[in-house]
Amino acid sequence: MDAAAAEYQRLSQRMDTEQPQRSSVLYTTSSDELSINCCLDKVERQLPLQLEAEAESVNESPGQRDQWSRGLEFLFSCIALSVGLGNVWRFPFIALENGGGAFVVPYVIVLLLIGRPIYYLEVVIGQFSSRGCIKAFDMVPIMKGVAYGQVYSTALATTYYACIMALTIRYLVASFDDVLPWTYCLVEWGSACVATGATVSPNGTALGQGVSSAELYFTHTVLREPENLQENGLGTPSWDLVLCLAATWLIIGAILFKGIRSSGKASYFLALFPYLIMLILLARALTLPGAWRGIVYFLEPKWSELLNPHVWYAAITQMFFSLAICFGTLVMYASFNDFHKNVHKDVIIITSIDSFTSILAGCIIFGILGNLAHETNTEDISQVVQGGAGLAFISYPEAIAKFKYLPQLFAVLFFFMLLVLGIGSNVGMASCVINVIKDRFSHLPHWLLSASFSLVGFLCGLVYMTPGGQFVLNLVDFYGCTFIAIVLAIAELLAVGWIYGVKRICSDIEFMLNVKTSFYWRICWALVAPGLMFLVLVYMLFNYEPLTYRGVEYPRTAYTAGWIIWGLGVLQLPIWAIYTIYQQPGKTFSSKFKMALQPTADWGPRQPQELEAYILHRKRQAEFKPRRGGHLCDNIFG
Repeated sequence: MDAAAAEYQRLSQRMDTEQPQRSSVLYTTSSDELSINCCLDKVERQLPLQLEAEAESVNESPGQRDQWSRGLEFLFSCIALSVGLGNVWRFPFIALENGGGAFVVPYVIVLLLIGRPIYYLEVVIGQFSSRGCIKAFDMVPIMKGVAYGQVYSTALATTYYACIMALTIRYLVASFDDVLPWTYCLVEWGSACVATGATVSPNGTALGQGVSSAELYFTHTVLREPENLQENGLGTPSWDLVLCLAATWLIIGAILFKGIRSSGKASYFLALFPYLIMLILLARALTLPGAWRGIVYFLEPKWSELLNPHVWYAAITQMFFSLAICFGTLVMYASFNDFHKNVHKDVIIITSIDSFTSILAGCIIFGILGNLAHETNTEDISQVVQGGAGLAFISYPEAIAKFKYLPQLFAVLFFFMLLVLGIGSNVGMASCVINVIKDRFSHLPHWLLSASFSLVGFLCGLVYMTPGGQFVLNLVDFYGCTFIAIVLAIAELLAVGWIYGVKRICSDIEFMLNVKTSFYWRICWALVAPGLMFLVLVYMLFNYEPLTYRGVEYPRTAYTAGWIIWGLGVLQLPIWAIYTIYQQPGKTFSSKFKMALQPTADWGPRQPQELEAYILHRKRQAEFKPRRGGHLCDNIFG
């Protein structure tokens, strides 16, 4: 028996003795001979000692990578991350703006063709590599800028999500008053104010004139919002909102204190509690007069709207917020999984629950809208309420105030639910950023990183607590999250699907889970998902108009700041590509470029035994001849 076969036998015996409870996929030929490529020569000389030393350091180092205590913690953490504000208040009103049921049909299609495939892809990459989103791009080093851009976008989203949580705490506290403070008018609001309880005249017709007390309470009392930024600027932070922001970051920091060991335990509550509240609100909404009219409007398809490209644009952008894909958080969560965990089932469960939650929230909201339309004799349900930031803090409080029995109780339940949903999403995003730092500086204790990030997040969030903070939030949301996410998502799919290759990622899945990847996943990863998102990007650029907030345009300097925010995220792609090419050991640019396209030498499973088995698996795969039909056909179907 030659040296290569002896190496194979040594590896098999080692895995049998050291990890008898774990199963691995190993391949051999029909004969005793097993040829191993030149990469194995390096492995024979360096890898065993290197991996044994690495295993020893991982076991002893205080900066070792954590793992979920139970498999369910990953499932519930992903549910808490994905099921958030995007489902409860953004989805129903995006549907409202795009024809109700006409939006639901494209949304389900987009879920199947883009959302679920990308979700599965990111989870597989994280679990296979046991790396955070930055190091996971060792698979395609030249595209590492995608991960840096995603972390940058995630950090921005974390700051303004905490702002929304601060407003939620502000309303939660106000909900304990004997009379809900947004249901009546104050003298300083003027004669234009219409108390929430007086929006219907005695003869049953809508009072249509004036501004509701709920809107004035939000803009004048809570935010102290100016008419525009040109004359008044941002202003100084409100002390009550600053205290609420501090409370938000204290909660987030406490959950993150011990890493996934604490956030994993919290995920059970963060994932399950909102459904209890939503079921209570659904039961109440269904008993309101006119509720079924609103639900029918929500679920009844309007097929003519399916030809409207804006509906599809809205469905795809909503998918990013709904599933939290292409922000690096899923890769990070999956990196704490057991290497052989069957994540295929988890992905189907999570994406199905996410969509079910969106539909459930839609039924609740449209039931309330149907009731408001009934009370105000409004025929067009789409004109009953406003969207945007006022959706959670104007329209919903106004609807809750109309409940005849115990409106304070329903207000407390609703805002506590919003707080739990926001905390669940924010914990996931903050964990992503913290673990990127921890992967780079593994000697730093996790509690120090969590405390430092919470402090920085609090300080950055002070700008949102100013009277003009909602202008800033709207600007950061568009230029720092939505716009960046689409560009980086396309780059991510091109990197994984065509540079690393769909064929190889399917081979990695087979090695890890011992399952074949169906044509559905392959075609979506290679063609459908990047193609549809590219069309959305083209549509977005072609129909671009200057961003406004509540119909008010920004100063020119604000637009400049927005493009700078966007540029800092997108420019990560060329910056890190150039740096990676420069770092390669080749002598010519062509050789450096080619090496930058290849996975790094240590790419593969993090566990030493699986990494050695993976090298043998790759050699076995190299023995198969490519399919006929060129690179395109072989990459997708090979």
